[in-house]
Amino acid sequence: MRSLLLLALPLLAGCSVANTAVGVVTLPVKAVSKGVDLATTSQSEADEKRGRAIRKEEERLGRERRLLEERCRKGRPLPGDLCPTR
Repeated sequence: MRSLLLLALPLLAGCSVANTAVGVVTLPVKAVSKGVDLATTSQSEADEKRGRAIRKEEERLGRERRLLEERCRKGRPLPGDLCPTR
């Protein structure tokens, strides 16, 4: 039984060495792949970013419109404000 274990030990160690060798060889490929992924923007990421920018701009325009309406309603428009006439 002991001799069987001693014979199997190099095989088990060999698998470990082979797994380590594969890991060392694939590490640079994984690192470059991760770097490329971080450096590039996918189409869905670009769409999400554009959607956020559009929503932010719409919120800004809404705030400005509400402020303009309030100034016009109170009768205190700023120079250049185009208040609707009633």
